[in-house]
Amino acid sequence: MSGSTGSSRGAVLPGDPPGGRRALAVWGIGVSVYFVAVIFRTSLGVAGLDAADRFHVNASALSTFSILQLLVYAGMQIPVGLLVDRLGTKKVLAMGVVLFTAGQLGFAFSPSYGMALASRALLGCGDAMTFISVLRLGTRWFPARRGPMIAQLAGLAGMAGNLVSTLVLARLLHGIGWTAAFAGSALAGVVVLVLLLLFLKDHPEGHEPEPFPHQGAAYVRRQIAASWREPGTRLGLWVHFTTQFPAMVFLLLWGLPFLVEAQGLSRATAGELLTLVVLSNMVVGLVYGQVVARHHEARLPLALGTVGATGLLWAVTLAYPGEHAPMWLLVVLCTVLGACGPASMIGFDFARPANPPERQGTASGITNMGGFMASMTTLFAVGVLLDATGDNYRIAFSAVFVLQALGVSQILRLRRRAIRRERERLVASRVETVHVPA
Repeated sequence: MSGSTGSSRGAVLPGDPPGGRRALAVWGIGVSVYFVAVIFRTSLGVAGLDAADRFHVNASALSTFSILQLLVYAGMQIPVGLLVDRLGTKKVLAMGVVLFTAGQLGFAFSPSYGMALASRALLGCGDAMTFISVLRLGTRWFPARRGPMIAQLAGLAGMAGNLVSTLVLARLLHGIGWTAAFAGSALAGVVVLVLLLLFLKDHPEGHEPEPFPHQGAAYVRRQIAASWREPGTRLGLWVHFTTQFPAMVFLLLWGLPFLVEAQGLSRATAGELLTLVVLSNMVVGLVYGQVVARHHEARLPLALGTVGATGLLWAVTLAYPGEHAPMWLLVVLCTVLGACGPASMIGFDFARPANPPERQGTASGITNMGGFMASMTTLFAVGVLLDATGDNYRIAFSAVFVLQALGVSQILRLRRRAIRRERERLVASRVETVHVPA
Protein backbone atom coordinates (compact mmCIF):
# COMPACT_ATOMS: atom_id res chain seq x y z
CA MET A 1 0.00 0.00 0.00
CA SER A 2 1.38 3.41 -0.92
CA GLY A 3 0.35 7.04 -0.75
CA SER A 4 0.31 9.74 1.88
CA THR A 5 -2.30 11.45 3.93
CA GLY A 6 -0.17 14.59 3.60
CA SER A 7 -0.33 14.50 -0.18
CA SER A 8 -3.14 15.53 -2.39
CA ARG A 9 -2.59 12.43 -4.56
CA GLY A 10 -2.94 8.72 -4.12
CA ALA A 11 -5.53 6.26 -2.93
CA VAL A 12 -7.62 6.51 0.21
CA LEU A 13 -5.53 5.38 3.16
CA PRO A 14 -6.42 3.87 6.52
CA GLY A 15 -7.62 6.75 8.64
CA ASP A 16 -8.54 8.84 5.58
CA PRO A 17 -12.11 10.22 5.81
CA PRO A 18 -14.51 8.41 3.48
CA GLY A 19 -16.18 11.38 1.76
CA GLY A 20 -19.57 10.60 0.19
CA ARG A 21 -23.01 12.22 0.38
CA ARG A 22 -22.95 12.69 4.13
CA ALA A 23 -19.64 14.54 3.82
CA LEU A 24 -21.04 16.74 1.05
CA ALA A 25 -24.11 17.62 3.14
CA VAL A 26 -22.11 18.57 6.23
CA TRP A 27 -19.43 20.39 4.27
CA GLY A 28 -22.16 22.19 2.33
CA ILE A 29 -23.44 23.75 5.56
CA GLY A 30 -19.97 25.06 6.33
CA VAL A 31 -19.65 26.40 2.80
CA SER A 32 -23.01 28.17 3.12
CA VAL A 33 -21.60 30.07 6.10
CA TYR A 34 -18.61 31.15 4.02
CA PHE A 35 -20.97 32.09 1.17
CA VAL A 36 -22.88 34.49 3.44
CA ALA A 37 -19.65 35.87 4.92
CA VAL A 38 -18.42 36.80 1.44
CA ILE A 39 -21.73 38.52 0.63
CA PHE A 40 -21.24 40.69 3.70
CA ARG A 41 -17.49 41.17 3.07
CA THR A 42 -17.96 42.38 -0.52
CA SER A 43 -21.14 44.40 0.07
CA LEU A 44 -19.09 47.58 0.34
CA GLY A 45 -17.74 46.98 -3.17
CA VAL A 46 -21.14 47.82 -4.68
CA ALA A 47 -21.87 50.52 -2.09
CA GLY A 48 -18.58 52.44 -2.13
CA LEU A 49 -19.87 55.55 -3.88
CA ASP A 50 -23.04 55.49 -1.76
CA ALA A 51 -20.94 55.16 1.41
CA ALA A 52 -18.83 58.17 0.40
CA ASP A 53 -22.01 60.25 0.02
CA ARG A 54 -23.69 58.86 3.15
CA PHE A 55 -20.74 59.51 5.48
CA HIS A 56 -19.29 62.53 3.57
CA VAL A 57 -15.78 61.07 3.20
CA ASN A 58 -12.99 61.25 0.60
CA ALA A 59 -11.14 58.38 -1.12
CA SER A 60 -8.65 57.78 1.71
CA ALA A 61 -11.40 57.67 4.34
CA LEU A 62 -13.49 55.42 2.13
CA SER A 63 -10.61 52.98 1.71
CA THR A 64 -10.28 52.88 5.51
CA PHE A 65 -13.50 50.83 5.65
CA SER A 66 -11.96 47.99 3.68
CA ILE A 67 -8.48 48.43 5.14
CA LEU A 68 -9.75 48.10 8.71
CA GLN A 69 -11.91 45.14 7.77
CA LEU A 70 -8.94 43.38 6.14
CA LEU A 71 -6.57 44.40 8.94
CA VAL A 72 -8.82 42.67 11.45
CA TYR A 73 -9.24 39.70 9.09
CA ALA A 74 -5.50 39.26 8.55
CA GLY A 75 -4.66 39.79 12.20
CA MET A 76 -7.16 37.11 13.22
CA GLN A 77 -5.84 34.38 10.91
CA ILE A 78 -3.28 32.77 13.23
CA PRO A 79 -5.50 33.02 16.34
CA VAL A 80 -8.38 31.53 14.35
CA GLY A 81 -6.15 28.74 13.06
CA LEU A 82 -5.19 27.89 16.63
CA LEU A 83 -8.85 28.04 17.72
CA VAL A 84 -9.90 25.69 14.92
CA ASP A 85 -7.15 23.24 15.87
CA ARG A 86 -8.30 23.36 19.49
CA LEU A 87 -12.09 23.86 19.47
CA GLY A 88 -13.08 22.38 16.12
CA THR A 89 -15.00 23.82 13.22
CA LYS A 90 -18.52 24.08 14.61
CA LYS A 91 -17.75 26.31 17.59
CA VAL A 92 -15.49 28.64 15.60
CA LEU A 93 -17.96 28.95 12.72
CA ALA A 94 -20.79 29.70 15.16
CA MET A 95 -18.78 32.50 16.72
CA GLY A 96 -17.97 33.82 13.27
CA VAL A 97 -21.62 33.91 12.15
CA VAL A 98 -22.70 35.83 15.25
CA LEU A 99 -19.94 38.41 14.76
CA PHE A 100 -20.29 39.03 11.03
CA THR A 101 -24.10 39.21 11.28
CA ALA A 102 -23.83 41.76 14.09
CA GLY A 103 -21.35 43.72 11.96
CA GLN A 104 -23.67 43.78 8.95
CA LEU A 105 -26.59 44.91 11.11
CA GLY A 106 -24.45 47.58 12.72
CA PHE A 107 -23.38 48.87 9.31
CA ALA A 108 -27.03 49.10 8.25
CA PHE A 109 -27.96 51.37 11.15
CA SER A 110 -24.70 53.31 11.61
CA PRO A 111 -25.44 57.03 11.87
CA SER A 112 -21.80 58.08 11.71
CA TYR A 113 -18.51 57.23 10.02
CA GLY A 114 -16.95 56.05 13.29
CA MET A 115 -19.75 53.62 14.09
CA ALA A 116 -19.70 52.32 10.52
CA LEU A 117 -15.95 51.68 10.87
CA ALA A 118 -16.52 49.73 14.09
CA SER A 119 -19.21 47.66 12.37
CA ARG A 120 -16.88 46.74 9.47
CA ALA A 121 -14.20 45.74 11.98
CA LEU A 122 -16.68 43.46 13.74
CA LEU A 123 -17.70 42.01 10.38
CA GLY A 124 -14.04 41.38 9.52
CA CYS A 125 -13.54 39.55 12.81
CA GLY A 126 -16.41 37.18 12.11
CA ASP A 127 -15.45 36.76 8.46
CA ALA A 128 -11.94 35.74 9.56
CA MET A 129 -13.35 32.66 11.27
CA THR A 130 -15.04 31.18 8.21
CA PHE A 131 -12.64 30.15 5.47
CA ILE A 132 -10.04 28.36 7.59
CA SER A 133 -12.86 26.53 9.35
CA VAL A 134 -14.29 25.40 6.01
CA LEU A 135 -10.86 24.20 4.86
CA ARG A 136 -10.47 22.24 8.10
CA LEU A 137 -13.97 20.78 7.68
CA GLY A 138 -12.96 19.55 4.22
CA THR A 139 -9.84 17.80 5.51
CA ARG A 140 -11.91 16.09 8.22
CA TRP A 141 -14.64 14.81 5.89
CA PHE A 142 -12.88 14.08 2.56
CA PRO A 143 -9.84 12.02 1.50
CA ALA A 144 -6.59 13.97 1.19
CA ARG A 145 -6.45 13.45 -2.58
CA ARG A 146 -9.62 15.53 -2.86
CA GLY A 147 -7.96 18.47 -1.09
CA PRO A 148 -7.21 20.72 -4.10
CA MET A 149 -10.69 20.34 -5.58
CA ILE A 150 -12.43 20.82 -2.23
CA ALA A 151 -10.44 24.02 -1.62
CA GLN A 152 -11.29 25.35 -5.09
CA LEU A 153 -14.98 24.52 -4.61
CA ALA A 154 -14.95 26.43 -1.32
CA GLY A 155 -13.45 29.39 -3.16
CA LEU A 156 -16.14 28.95 -5.81
CA ALA A 157 -18.82 29.29 -3.13
CA GLY A 158 -17.15 32.50 -2.01
CA MET A 159 -17.31 33.85 -5.54
CA ALA A 160 -20.99 32.93 -5.68
CA GLY A 161 -21.42 35.12 -2.60
CA ASN A 162 -19.59 37.91 -4.39
CA LEU A 163 -21.94 37.45 -7.33
CA VAL A 164 -24.96 37.84 -5.04
CA SER A 165 -23.60 41.09 -3.60
CA THR A 166 -22.85 42.37 -7.11
CA LEU A 167 -26.22 41.49 -8.65
CA VAL A 168 -28.73 41.35 -5.81
CA LEU A 169 -27.47 43.63 -3.06
CA ALA A 170 -26.61 46.38 -5.54
CA ARG A 171 -30.19 46.39 -6.81
CA LEU A 172 -31.64 46.29 -3.31
CA LEU A 173 -29.43 49.17 -2.30
CA HIS A 174 -30.79 51.41 -5.04
CA GLY A 175 -34.31 50.03 -4.75
CA ILE A 176 -35.16 49.96 -1.04
CA GLY A 177 -32.34 52.07 0.39
CA TRP A 178 -29.23 51.64 2.54
CA THR A 179 -30.72 50.56 5.86
CA ALA A 180 -33.29 48.11 4.49
CA ALA A 181 -30.79 46.50 2.08
CA PHE A 182 -28.05 45.89 4.66
CA ALA A 183 -30.40 44.94 7.50
CA GLY A 184 -32.36 42.60 5.22
CA SER A 185 -29.19 40.87 4.05
CA ALA A 186 -28.25 40.23 7.69
CA LEU A 187 -31.14 37.75 7.91
CA ALA A 188 -29.04 35.34 5.85
CA GLY A 189 -26.66 35.15 8.79
CA VAL A 190 -29.47 34.04 11.09
CA VAL A 191 -30.50 31.30 8.65
CA VAL A 192 -27.01 29.78 8.34
CA LEU A 193 -26.50 29.97 12.10
CA VAL A 194 -29.59 27.81 12.66
CA LEU A 195 -28.44 25.27 10.04
CA LEU A 196 -24.98 25.21 11.55
CA LEU A 197 -26.17 24.58 15.10
CA LEU A 198 -28.61 21.87 14.07
CA PHE A 199 -26.72 19.84 11.49
CA LEU A 200 -22.97 20.50 11.31
CA LYS A 201 -20.51 17.98 12.78
CA ASP A 202 -16.76 18.47 13.05
CA HIS A 203 -15.85 14.99 11.73
CA PRO A 204 -17.42 11.66 10.70
CA GLU A 205 -17.87 8.93 13.29
CA GLY A 206 -14.74 6.91 13.81
CA HIS A 207 -12.47 9.74 12.63
CA GLU A 208 -12.10 11.71 15.83
CA PRO A 209 -8.87 13.73 16.01
CA GLU A 210 -6.25 13.12 18.64
CA PRO A 211 -7.02 14.81 21.99
CA PHE A 212 -5.78 18.37 21.93
CA PRO A 213 -2.96 18.98 24.44
CA HIS A 214 -3.17 21.63 27.12
CA GLN A 215 -2.85 24.99 25.40
CA GLY A 216 -0.49 27.38 27.06
CA ALA A 217 1.54 30.24 25.65
CA ALA A 218 4.51 27.94 25.06
CA TYR A 219 2.39 25.51 23.06
CA VAL A 220 0.96 28.31 20.91
CA ARG A 221 4.46 29.57 20.16
CA ARG A 222 5.62 26.08 19.23
CA GLN A 223 2.61 25.53 16.97
CA ILE A 224 3.19 28.78 15.09
CA ALA A 225 6.97 28.33 14.94
CA ALA A 226 6.69 24.75 13.66
CA SER A 227 4.29 25.82 10.91
CA TRP A 228 6.44 28.78 9.92
CA ARG A 229 9.63 26.68 9.78
CA GLU A 230 8.13 24.67 6.95
CA PRO A 231 9.14 26.32 3.66
CA GLY A 232 5.86 25.05 2.17
CA THR A 233 3.91 27.23 4.61
CA ARG A 234 5.94 30.30 3.70
CA LEU A 235 5.70 29.56 -0.01
CA GLY A 236 1.93 29.14 0.40
CA LEU A 237 1.73 32.55 2.08
CA TRP A 238 3.62 34.28 -0.72
CA VAL A 239 1.64 32.53 -3.46
CA HIS A 240 -1.55 33.70 -1.75
CA PHE A 241 -0.05 37.18 -1.26
CA THR A 242 0.91 37.62 -4.90
CA THR A 243 -2.11 36.14 -6.65
CA GLN A 244 -5.17 37.21 -4.66
CA PHE A 245 -4.95 40.94 -4.14
CA PRO A 246 -5.49 42.42 -7.66
CA ALA A 247 -8.99 40.97 -7.90
CA MET A 248 -9.72 41.49 -4.20
CA VAL A 249 -8.93 45.20 -4.41
CA PHE A 250 -10.98 45.50 -7.61
CA LEU A 251 -14.04 43.72 -6.23
CA LEU A 252 -13.87 44.91 -2.64
CA LEU A 253 -13.72 48.65 -3.29
CA TRP A 254 -11.91 50.27 -6.20
CA GLY A 255 -13.27 48.43 -9.25
CA LEU A 256 -16.57 50.29 -9.46
CA PRO A 257 -15.06 53.79 -8.99
CA PHE A 258 -12.31 52.96 -11.53
CA LEU A 259 -14.78 51.82 -14.17
CA VAL A 260 -17.24 54.68 -13.56
CA GLU A 261 -14.97 57.64 -12.82
CA ALA A 262 -11.82 56.74 -14.79
CA GLN A 263 -13.32 54.78 -17.69
CA GLY A 264 -16.58 56.72 -18.06
CA LEU A 265 -18.89 53.71 -17.86
CA SER A 266 -22.37 53.71 -16.38
CA ARG A 267 -22.92 51.98 -13.07
CA ALA A 268 -24.91 49.27 -14.82
CA THR A 269 -22.09 48.50 -17.26
CA ALA A 270 -19.51 48.63 -14.48
CA GLY A 271 -21.62 46.20 -12.48
CA GLU A 272 -21.68 43.83 -15.45
CA LEU A 273 -17.88 43.89 -15.62
CA LEU A 274 -17.62 43.17 -11.89
CA THR A 275 -19.98 40.27 -12.49
CA LEU A 276 -17.67 39.05 -15.27
CA VAL A 277 -14.77 38.91 -12.78
CA VAL A 278 -16.85 36.72 -10.50
CA LEU A 279 -18.09 34.42 -13.28
CA SER A 280 -14.57 34.04 -14.65
CA ASN A 281 -13.38 33.16 -11.15
CA MET A 282 -15.97 30.42 -10.87
CA VAL A 283 -15.06 28.84 -14.22
CA VAL A 284 -11.30 29.10 -13.71
CA GLY A 285 -11.62 27.69 -10.19
CA LEU A 286 -13.09 24.46 -11.53
CA VAL A 287 -10.31 24.18 -14.12
CA TYR A 288 -7.47 24.94 -11.69
CA GLY A 289 -8.85 22.49 -9.14
CA GLN A 290 -8.90 19.65 -11.68
CA VAL A 291 -5.44 20.49 -13.03
CA VAL A 292 -3.76 20.68 -9.61
CA ALA A 293 -5.47 17.51 -8.38
CA ARG A 294 -4.17 15.56 -11.41
CA HIS A 295 -0.84 17.33 -12.00
CA HIS A 296 0.71 18.48 -8.75
CA GLU A 297 3.72 19.95 -10.54
CA ALA A 298 1.43 22.47 -12.27
CA ARG A 299 0.96 24.47 -9.07
CA LEU A 300 3.74 27.02 -9.56
CA PRO A 301 3.30 27.46 -13.34
CA LEU A 302 -0.40 28.20 -12.79
CA ALA A 303 0.29 30.67 -9.98
CA LEU A 304 3.11 32.51 -11.75
CA GLY A 305 1.26 32.45 -15.06
CA THR A 306 -1.73 34.11 -13.42
CA VAL A 307 0.49 36.79 -11.87
CA GLY A 308 2.15 37.46 -15.23
CA ALA A 309 -1.14 37.67 -17.12
CA THR A 310 -2.68 39.96 -14.49
CA GLY A 311 0.32 42.30 -14.47
CA LEU A 312 0.41 42.45 -18.28
CA LEU A 313 -3.30 43.29 -18.60
CA TRP A 314 -3.11 45.97 -15.93
CA ALA A 315 -0.07 47.50 -17.65
CA VAL A 316 -1.79 47.57 -21.05
CA THR A 317 -5.01 49.00 -19.56
CA LEU A 318 -3.30 51.76 -17.58
CA ALA A 319 -0.89 52.69 -20.41
CA TYR A 320 -3.51 52.63 -23.17
CA PRO A 321 -3.39 55.93 -25.10
CA GLY A 322 -6.41 58.14 -24.83
CA GLU A 323 -8.73 58.98 -21.96
CA HIS A 324 -10.50 55.60 -21.76
CA ALA A 325 -9.47 52.03 -22.49
CA PRO A 326 -11.66 50.26 -25.08
CA MET A 327 -14.39 47.96 -23.86
CA TRP A 328 -12.74 44.83 -25.30
CA LEU A 329 -9.64 45.51 -23.18
CA LEU A 330 -11.68 46.02 -20.02
CA VAL A 331 -13.49 42.76 -20.72
CA VAL A 332 -10.18 40.89 -21.09
CA LEU A 333 -8.82 42.55 -17.93
CA CYS A 334 -11.85 41.49 -15.90
CA THR A 335 -11.72 37.96 -17.33
CA VAL A 336 -8.06 37.60 -16.31
CA LEU A 337 -8.73 39.10 -12.88
CA GLY A 338 -11.14 36.21 -12.39
CA ALA A 339 -8.17 33.82 -12.27
CA CYS A 340 -6.66 35.55 -9.21
CA GLY A 341 -8.92 33.86 -6.65
CA PRO A 342 -8.37 30.30 -7.93
CA ALA A 343 -4.62 30.94 -8.19
CA SER A 344 -4.55 32.08 -4.55
CA MET A 345 -6.04 28.73 -3.48
CA ILE A 346 -2.87 27.07 -4.77
CA GLY A 347 -1.10 28.55 -1.76
CA PHE A 348 -3.00 26.12 0.48
CA ASP A 349 -1.82 23.25 -1.74
CA PHE A 350 1.73 24.09 -0.69
CA ALA A 351 0.94 24.55 3.01
CA ARG A 352 -1.29 21.48 3.37
CA PRO A 353 1.26 18.73 2.58
CA ALA A 354 3.96 20.57 4.52
CA ASN A 355 2.16 20.22 7.88
CA PRO A 356 0.65 17.35 9.88
CA PRO A 357 -3.11 17.30 10.63
CA GLU A 358 -2.73 18.87 14.07
CA ARG A 359 -1.19 21.99 12.49
CA GLN A 360 -3.50 22.37 9.48
CA GLY A 361 -5.53 25.20 11.00
CA THR A 362 -2.46 27.16 12.04
CA ALA A 363 -0.70 26.65 8.70
CA SER A 364 -3.84 27.64 6.77
CA GLY A 365 -4.15 30.77 8.90
CA ILE A 366 -0.58 31.80 8.10
CA THR A 367 -1.14 31.18 4.40
CA ASN A 368 -4.44 33.04 4.35
CA MET A 369 -2.81 36.14 5.80
CA GLY A 370 -0.83 36.68 2.62
CA GLY A 371 -3.46 37.87 0.17
CA PHE A 372 -5.27 39.96 2.74
CA MET A 373 -2.08 41.77 3.80
CA ALA A 374 -1.40 42.55 0.13
CA SER A 375 -5.01 43.65 -0.41
CA MET A 376 -4.95 45.87 2.66
CA THR A 377 -1.70 47.52 1.57
CA THR A 378 -2.95 48.11 -1.97
CA LEU A 379 -6.33 49.46 -0.84
CA PHE A 380 -4.52 52.02 1.32
CA ALA A 381 -1.97 52.91 -1.37
CA VAL A 382 -4.64 53.43 -4.04
CA GLY A 383 -6.72 55.65 -1.73
CA VAL A 384 -3.74 57.80 -0.75
CA LEU A 385 -2.49 58.11 -4.33
CA LEU A 386 -5.95 59.07 -5.60
CA ASP A 387 -6.17 61.89 -3.07
CA ALA A 388 -2.58 62.98 -3.74
CA THR A 389 -2.91 63.02 -7.55
CA GLY A 390 -6.43 64.38 -7.94
CA ASP A 391 -8.01 61.00 -8.75
CA ASN A 392 -5.37 59.85 -11.24
CA TYR A 393 -6.24 56.15 -11.41
CA ARG A 394 -3.31 55.33 -13.68
CA ILE A 395 -0.82 56.35 -11.04
CA ALA A 396 -2.87 54.93 -8.16
CA PHE A 397 -3.27 51.45 -9.65
CA SER A 398 0.46 51.26 -10.41
CA ALA A 399 0.78 50.13 -6.78
CA VAL A 400 -0.31 46.70 -8.04
CA PHE A 401 3.06 46.17 -9.77
CA VAL A 402 5.08 46.88 -6.62
CA LEU A 403 3.27 44.21 -4.61
CA GLN A 404 3.47 41.71 -7.47
CA ALA A 405 7.24 42.21 -7.82
CA LEU A 406 7.75 41.66 -4.08
CA GLY A 407 5.65 38.51 -4.08
CA VAL A 408 7.25 36.96 -7.15
CA SER A 409 10.74 37.51 -5.71
CA GLN A 410 9.77 35.61 -2.55
CA ILE A 411 8.12 32.77 -4.50
CA LEU A 412 11.25 32.30 -6.60
CA ARG A 413 13.42 32.37 -3.47
CA LEU A 414 11.40 29.67 -1.64
CA ARG A 415 10.19 27.37 -4.40
CA ARG A 416 13.08 24.89 -4.60
CA ARG A 417 13.38 24.48 -0.84
CA ALA A 418 9.64 23.95 -0.39
CA ILE A 419 9.32 21.40 -3.19
CA ARG A 420 12.40 19.49 -2.03
CA ARG A 421 11.06 19.35 1.53
CA GLU A 422 7.66 18.20 0.29
CA ARG A 423 9.23 15.35 -1.68
CA GLU A 424 11.25 14.28 1.37
CA ARG A 425 8.08 14.15 3.47
CA LEU A 426 6.26 12.17 0.78
CA VAL A 427 9.05 9.57 0.54
CA ALA A 428 9.25 9.26 4.34
CA SER A 429 5.48 8.84 4.57
CA ARG A 430 5.48 6.11 1.93
CA VAL A 431 8.25 4.23 3.69
CA GLU A 432 6.34 4.48 6.98
CA THR A 433 3.12 3.28 5.32
CA VAL A 434 4.84 0.23 3.83
CA HIS A 435 5.78 -0.94 7.33
CA VAL A 436 2.24 -0.57 8.73
CA PRO A 437 0.65 -4.06 9.13
CA ALA A 438 -2.30 -4.65 6.83
